[in-house]
Amino acid sequence: MPKPNSTSVAEFLFEGFSSFGWQHRLGLFVVFLTLYLLTLSGNAVILTIIRLDRHLHTPMYFFLSMLSISETCYTVAIIPCMLSGLLSPHQTISLQGCATQLFFYLTFGINNCFLLTAMGYDRYMAICNPLRYSVIMGKEACIQLATGSLGIGLSMAIVQVTSVFGLPFCDAFIISHFFCDVRPLLKLACTDITINEIINFFVSICVLVVPMGLVFISYVLIISTILKIASAEGRKKAFATCASHLIVVIIHYGCASIIYLKPKSQSSLGQDRLISVTYTVITPLLNPVVYSLRNQDVKDALCRAMGRKPLSSQ
Repeated sequence: MPKPNSTSVAEFLFEGFSSFGWQHRLGLFVVFLTLYLLTLSGNAVILTIIRLDRHLHTPMYFFLSMLSISETCYTVAIIPCMLSGLLSPHQTISLQGCATQLFFYLTFGINNCFLLTAMGYDRYMAICNPLRYSVIMGKEACIQLATGSLGIGLSMAIVQVTSVFGLPFCDAFIISHFFCDVRPLLKLACTDITINEIINFFVSICVLVVPMGLVFISYVLIISTILKIASAEGRKKAFATCASHLIVVIIHYGCASIIYLKPKSQSSLGQDRLISVTYTVITPLLNPVVYSLRNQDVKDALCRAMGRKPLSSQ
């Protein structure tokens, strides 16, 4: 029950980076704005290249384009608000605005997790079952996997937002974060949150442990299949098709697991905030960077788009 003589909160105040001096905040603003613009432009380039180059009209690059769209929406939900908070440290957000931000953050964050799982399944089918790959991973199957990922994101986000904003918020209104996230909001509730913490833990297991387990199984089978390839060149080529995805998966799930699966007794909102900077600012940039620098098909497509001879044919 809410505490007696308490007032209902109509808006929240982000603590964000208010403890930093003006010069430090200005420096962070420049760095984060640069990374944000690089993320947006990088994802725009990947989407354009995939759309224009017929060599990239395959399931792998369909999922990559969906991931780029999702990452863009994910960063748009968080980073502009964070940048505004760096310039104006005492930034408020309405209850409805906070719920909206949390909804989109969770929807696209969870969508990213399951898109990476779908990409792992695609790599598994391509390497472990190549003869049936084109039949199983047809256009309809790819659309179903992408739609399913978004559907899971939407449903889990609705569960979390309904759970959190069904709580009463009384006197405490300062969010110890730079955006609306579940754990900092639960700490502000003026009632027992045991059920909400159970729901949050259950959702975290569903959207992190389950996808990680599926990706892990996929790569165990992929690696065992690759090791059976007779030629060294064949093994190298097979590993190369998975390397970019594996790098993105490790960083993405690694950061998310540290934030959301860490025991409550070891939880520090200050540490979570630093990890969240990596997860919300740096990790989305890795998708276009890794796939453009490590992926030969994308590099060749970029060369063709610029009217140059593909690197693989030189």
